[in-house]
Amino acid sequence: MANPSQIISTYLQSEIERGSFPGAQYVIGQDQLLIAEGALGLAVVEPEHVPTTLDTIYDLASLTKPLVTALLIVRFSERGLLDLNAPVARYLDEFEDAGKREITLLELLTHTSGLPNWRPLYLEAQTREDVPAAIARVLIEEDTQSSQDAIYSDLNYVLLGFVLERVSGERLDRLAEREIFNPLGLKRTAFNPSRDWLREIAATAQGQDFECVNAAATSRSAIASSHHHPISSSHLSHPSHRWRQGVIRGEVHDGNANFMGGVAGHAGLFSTAREVFQITNQFLLGSELLKPDSLHLFRDNLTPDCSTSRSIAWILAETPDCSAGSALPRTAFGHNGFTGTSVWVDPEKRRVFVLLTNRVHPRVEPIDMRDIRRQFNTLAVETLNSET
Repeated sequence: MANPSQIISTYLQSEIERGSFPGAQYVIGQDQLLIAEGALGLAVVEPEHVPTTLDTIYDLASLTKPLVTALLIVRFSERGLLDLNAPVARYLDEFEDAGKREITLLELLTHTSGLPNWRPLYLEAQTREDVPAAIARVLIEEDTQSSQDAIYSDLNYVLLGFVLERVSGERLDRLAEREIFNPLGLKRTAFNPSRDWLREIAATAQGQDFECVNAAATSRSAIASSHHHPISSSHLSHPSHRWRQGVIRGEVHDGNANFMGGVAGHAGLFSTAREVFQITNQFLLGSELLKPDSLHLFRDNLTPDCSTSRSIAWILAETPDCSAGSALPRTAFGHNGFTGTSVWVDPEKRRVFVLLTNRVHPRVEPIDMRDIRRQFNTLAVETLNSET
């Protein structure tokens, strides 16, 4: 157990008091050693107050993309089970029709497939198994082209999750447990966390009104009355979909991942800052899970002609206006999660910065987490420089 960083804890406490998020948990370290960690505020505000601890488990949201899906894709590539330059149709037969544009695994991994950033798949697919076909239809309906820019899209990693499942014959959660969680000795990381953990899990949003608004604006199958404002779940319908009510806790916040049984390539992972730190170190020299020759895939700019610089899964700090902050080198890479989570990595100094919050609890507010993440990273660098 490491001591808190006074400057980081003081700053995060000020953001809690400002109403940016109810609580926070953080870990920073170097050379696989945990240097400072802390837990502040509340993990649950409604319907009761539950303090945040170092053992509080957070819904990591899109951190699932690099920490599980991309990690497994590259592990499978190392074994010759996947070709990163192969078309998706080689692994998902829903994409075999000649009328569908051919996209590759690498395009999915770097968000250059041209797929839109989001669709309410729970309104457009009948079952979890129908999701790849629903996304394939998007290629035809929206006449997507090979992207001239990187368009961050959940759909890319939803498909990659299915690629892993088809190739392995295992569901993604069991695959992640066998390939990542068990080898690293993780005890508080899972998809669909046990109900026994419920008291230790940070809550997320109250209901799904925010998602309802997005669904109404995006889905052609959504039923919305234009004279109603704001749009609520009662104005959207689908025979197989149930809009959630009450505080979401212990199940994934993301609607598409929830529709897919809590197991998806883009979201669904729950963990603590300590265990996120352990997984993130697998992208650095000394990795137990990846070969040294593969690590450049997470550092190299694979989208040099795009406005966003991306490697496999990660955004690079050289990208203007990203959440890295000026204290991190341009070679750093990171990822954010909608629920209020982030990870940033300095590969040269082998430093990892993990910040977990549940900024969507008790409801989604227009809070700009970018500046908060930048300041956290800046203070983390200052702390490590003074400790090492």
